[in-house]
Amino acid sequence: MSRPCALLAWALLALFGLGAAQNKETPACCGPIVPRSEWGARPSECSQPLRQPVRYVVISHTAGSNCDTPAFCRQQAQNVQHYHASTRRWCDVAYNFLIGEDGLVYEGRGWNIKGEHTGPTWNPISIGITFMGNYMERVPPPRAIRAAQSLMACGVAIGALRPDYEIKGHRDVQQTLSPGDQLYAIIQNWPHYRE
Repeated sequence: MSRPCALLAWALLALFGLGAAQNKETPACCGPIVPRSEWGARPSECSQPLRQPVRYVVISHTAGSNCDTPAFCRQQAQNVQHYHASTRRWCDVAYNFLIGEDGLVYEGRGWNIKGEHTGPTWNPISIGITFMGNYMERVPPPRAIRAAQSLMACGVAIGALRPDYEIKGHRDVQQTLSPGDQLYAIIQNWPHYRE
């Protein structure tokens, strides 16, 4: 993220009350990640660590409503967590990170805790990144795409992802329509994508 873009992101975060969104363990080159405390996450009951560096990133979509403002994306992240923890009875929101159409990354389980996003084979060996919205018929805005790409670069920079990590679409590893036809077509062109 360029310096002017980073400054603009921080100004917007401060404006929307998210000024401390940078995780203390995350270097500045990673850009802002909205921590759980700032999107109103309930306490996690998850504790199983994710062994790093991780080889795979699985990209999905929530298939629910999209969000394009920090306030609405915070609400959407809460809705996803409520569904996963209360209805599905998982220990927390399933994903490691959630991407909003506002261009921000919302911390789910984070880099260090195993997700519940792709089943027993893939969860222990991958980071789950989901885009909040349904991308069967529409594409995420460029700022959301950039946020996901910056997040993966961050993962490499902090040693959470292997430099030769591989991106998989959710449908590549499970029988599902996720991450939606339009988003799937986009990620297939990313350099780390492997079918």
